[in-house]
Amino acid sequence: MELTITQPDDWHLHLRDGDLLQAVVPHSASNFRRAIVMPNLKPPVTTTSVAITNRESIMKALPHGSSFDPLMTLYLTDKTHPDEIKLARESGVVYAVKLYPAGATTNSQDGVTDLFGKCLPVLEEMVKQNMPPLVHGEVTDPKIDVFDRERIFIETVLQPLIQHLPQLKVVMEHITTMDAVNFVQSCQEGFVGATVTPQHVLLNRNALFQGGLQPHNYCLPVLKREIHREAIVKAVTSGSKKFFLGTDSAPHERRRKESSCGCAGIYSAPVALSLYAKVFDEAGSLDKLEAFTSFNGPDFYGLPRNSSKITLKKAPWKVPEAFSFSFGDIIPMFAGETLQWKPFFE
Repeated sequence: MELTITQPDDWHLHLRDGDLLQAVVPHSASNFRRAIVMPNLKPPVTTTSVAITNRESIMKALPHGSSFDPLMTLYLTDKTHPDEIKLARESGVVYAVKLYPAGATTNSQDGVTDLFGKCLPVLEEMVKQNMPPLVHGEVTDPKIDVFDRERIFIETVLQPLIQHLPQLKVVMEHITTMDAVNFVQSCQEGFVGATVTPQHVLLNRNALFQGGLQPHNYCLPVLKREIHREAIVKAVTSGSKKFFLGTDSAPHERRRKESSCGCAGIYSAPVALSLYAKVFDEAGSLDKLEAFTSFNGPDFYGLPRNSSKITLKKAPWKVPEAFSFSFGDIIPMFAGETLQWKPFFE
């Protein structure tokens, strides 16, 4: 079997910087035409000028002849000024603003602590500039159970935000629960969308503990119960325009994952298209794969769909156990396992 589709984009990607950027960007560039690049570097990408500089670094790291287009984002803080949103829109390279609740995930300590106070003028400017916030949807109150943080965020932050600013376009990132699915489906089409990762349609929280602690299956938001995975699969394979591909591919060197306090993040860029094809194939919905991977994202952002094509073929291949570099190893998702679908490019 084979399936030819429009080349996909990745609407949520971590490329890092320095040696790690050099190591991982070829994997994304070989599979995706465009990607929304996350700004949680050290220091974070809080201004348009820094985003432009970061983009130049990405372009220099690309393989020769690559047509990959990194779409940059800003990191929202309590100190972000509305004028920065205007500069971002005028730059032509910044497409969104990432909203991290302070402390929610990797390098989010500079994130938002006062969304409806200090950040409100910025959000109002984002409405004017048609620039969406990309929301990491978890509360950070340590009293809230880690498995409930997405649901509580929807109830206490996201619903009030959309009620206050109904014209604000919002992407709820890497959704993990039935609650998020139901919320997104209840919202007006074209104003609230959601990215979905490979891990959250293929794995449930058992994958963290089977055969011992599995650090390479640890990500944030953390994997949830099977009922939530099933709800997300049903949503993305239904043909709904509200859900689109966002890998949240997040590389860490092996020693930073396999440690006494391991980092959150799953490196999926090399295998993501094969994994999404697996999900849609098993659901009997391969006819809806192209919309999820290639149409819904650009349509939500108001960007043209890609003209390039890829062909997915049922050709079993083994995922490498690791990718080795001078600084160490990066372990990919499903390392050492055999996948049935493989992308080939025209």
